[in-house]
Amino acid sequence: MKSLLLEKFRTAFGRAPEIVARAPGRIEFIGNHTDYNGGTVLGAAIDRGVWVALARRDDGRRRFASDQGGEVVAVAANQLDKLSGPHAWVNYPLGVLVALRDAGLALPSGFDYLAVSDLPTGAGLSSSAAIELASGLAFLAATGQTVPRETLVQLGRYAENKFVGVPCGILDQGVSGFGRKDHLVFIDCRGPRFDTVPLPAGAHIWIFNTHTKHALVDGLYAARHRECMAAARALGVALLADLSPAALAAAGKKLDPLEARRAKHIVEEIARVDATVVALRAGDLTAVGELLTASHRSSQHLFENSTAELDFLVDALVGVPAVYGARLTGGGFGGAVMALASGDFGPADADAVSGAYAGKFGARPDVLHAQTGDGAMRVAL
Repeated sequence: MKSLLLEKFRTAFGRAPEIVARAPGRIEFIGNHTDYNGGTVLGAAIDRGVWVALARRDDGRRRFASDQGGEVVAVAANQLDKLSGPHAWVNYPLGVLVALRDAGLALPSGFDYLAVSDLPTGAGLSSSAAIELASGLAFLAATGQTVPRETLVQLGRYAENKFVGVPCGILDQGVSGFGRKDHLVFIDCRGPRFDTVPLPAGAHIWIFNTHTKHALVDGLYAARHRECMAAARALGVALLADLSPAALAAAGKKLDPLEARRAKHIVEEIARVDATVVALRAGDLTAVGELLTASHRSSQHLFENSTAELDFLVDALVGVPAVYGARLTGGGFGGAVMALASGDFGPADADAVSGAYAGKFGARPDVLHAQTGDGAMRVAL
């Protein structure tokens, strides 16, 4: 990717870049919708992501380009307003500039900027967090600044929440920032506090991307957020993470049936995340797989953010002996399923599952045998 990045930069701007940074995409391993509820979550940074190259300019102009084609987008130095239409992707690096400004950090006044990606499109691997963190590293380098890793992560989240307008939790940026090869990233979202947990040898992660998406996904995500907050208020706590499963059960009938289902999913999912960490540290992949599948069943029946396509894939995958467990990954309402498998699960098994899916739904899912990777970093030229 580095050589492609340098080549495309020269083609776009007629010169070589001064700074290169990259940040990985991520997989939500377990912890569905727990982040904005103040809970815990596990994610995996992968070995694919977004690369950013930058060269400073003296005239104050900021020029943006990407490997997605289209024209170079020129933005005046004093312009930090949201863009729309085909230029809307520029809102991610622009949002990072706004985050830097609002944090009292220096901004590069002018530059040429190029982003390229080797993340599969539409797979729910959080290219947005990757471009935010890679951009942040490049902008900080251009102004001779360094910040703690936690600050870089928070800058990316600020850009997405406050400028782009997506009310995500800390999962995406946290995993992209703190990723480590052969490890998962553990996040206690209340802090937030970040740690890594070794992924046992012999564990393989496969992604099956359905390319389906509920037409009302944004509204459904916001509705789940509202339902969780309403449940917390009714139970007299700030966030659902303040409750244990026993405390929720003892609350009795303080919630209406829908809020009770949402709260039960979140509280039990947080407990599953913590149990997964214990099982990972013990090297017990069978137990991990059981927790992953239990997570999906809870999403399916209690949080109701699964789909027929996702359920079919989970059912098909857990029927394969080499698969420890499977669950939807990401926000749900479509998207992808993650399977944790042994080394005995190979391309032929993935093809058989894809073929069965195609027989049911008319199209094959995209399949990715994901490898874990390191977090956001500067790259030497």
